[in-house]
Amino acid sequence: MALPTAVVAGIAAAVATLLLAAAAVAAAWWWRRARRSRTSDTGSSETTPPALVEWGRCGRTLSAPEYQGARQFSLEELAHATKNFGEANLVGAGSFGPVYKGLLLDGTVVAVKRRVASPRQDFVDEVKRLSEIWHRNVVTLIGYCQEGGLQMLVFEYLPNGSVCGHLYDTGKESMTRLEFKQRLSIAIGAAKGLNHLHSLVPPLIHKGFKTSNVLVDENFIAKVADAGIDRLLRGFDGGGAPSSCSSSIYQDPEVHSLSQLSESSDVYSFAVFLLELITGKEAASLISSEQREPLAHWMEAHFSSNELTDPRLGGSFTSEGMKELVGLTSQCLSTSARRRPRMRLIAAELDRILEKEMTLTTVMGDGTAIVTLGSQLFTS
Repeated sequence: MALPTAVVAGIAAAVATLLLAAAAVAAAWWWRRARRSRTSDTGSSETTPPALVEWGRCGRTLSAPEYQGARQFSLEELAHATKNFGEANLVGAGSFGPVYKGLLLDGTVVAVKRRVASPRQDFVDEVKRLSEIWHRNVVTLIGYCQEGGLQMLVFEYLPNGSVCGHLYDTGKESMTRLEFKQRLSIAIGAAKGLNHLHSLVPPLIHKGFKTSNVLVDENFIAKVADAGIDRLLRGFDGGGAPSSCSSSIYQDPEVHSLSQLSESSDVYSFAVFLLELITGKEAASLISSEQREPLAHWMEAHFSSNELTDPRLGGSFTSEGMKELVGLTSQCLSTSARRRPRMRLIAAELDRILEKEMTLTTVMGDGTAIVTLGSQLFTS
């Protein structure tokens, strides 16, 4: 018997309502998943960053200009946080000046860099611009202070410090032994940090990348430090700015002026960092910065006898993995900037090497793979 028209219409309406509700739920689930995926790499989100939320909870009003820029600290706040810049809180020194560990009233641990300088509005503007960079592999610039004839920068604090302290063989037993895979992981983090800087509009060239500027957190996640600090050091109007590059071994030898430094110059510096990860030694102790022979040629000649691979690595790597890392390093050291790969491709290649290394050592077990004779590293 046929159902009445009213009943049929009611059933149809109910089914349509259920379908619309299901579609809405599915759309919401998809949006949340896409949003999580989109922000996982950058470590940022479309909401207020966690640190700023915490500052808001402490009674600080969050206005749009402060969010887009950086937190302005008072000299009193930073003096209290660092125990009046006491010797016990001094954790290092860099191009900007001494670095102090500090504890803010809200419980946030920070690194405070301090130098003597007069207050300038363009300093504030540049700090605000740099503080907008959010990425899991870039050290976050939290805020600044200009008081008492001082300029100060406040960064997130990374408890494990620079890679240098865990890498260089100083003759003493290292507290942390960096295995080959861990060194690859650190290289990947640094590469992704530099790639993020290069992907900004306009691109941000580091201009001072070196191993001491690669810091590691409590989980040994690598983060690039001092990004963009060169402008804070040199000024903004060109007055008093040095016209030539330093003689640092990290500097691209084909570039003779800071204004000529480019993404490929950062790649060259990154290659020297890779060389130090391979050898466990400072590059400056291996070769003089005045060396006329291209570093890529020097590296090839010395690795042909397998004399520079860090002996502390033991047998914790495969010959193929080391060969590929050495080959990538040599390519990044190319005297021709156009032949150097971009940081995006370098990060992808390091990822591939690590994934392959993980697979091979999982099958064979760590310690069973021995590096090939150096003469085979540069031959196919």
